[in-house]
Amino acid sequence: MADQACEHCALRAKYDNNPKSIAGRFWRWHINFCPGWKKYFTSLNSEDKSKIAQRYNFSKYK
Repeated sequence: MADQACEHCALRAKYDNNPKSIAGRFWRWHINFCPGWKKYFTSLNSEDKSKIAQRYNFSKYK
């Protein structure tokens, strides 16, 4: 897997630190249609996908 910006995204870090912050909520909303996130998420192995999907309550590309 190529190094993805999504893995080190500043907005993702803000969500991880405080999911209810404006930046955190924006990031969570944004991943529903972001083509970069889709590419990153679909490139993960199934174990990592399930961990991330559970962590971020994300089921769109399962």
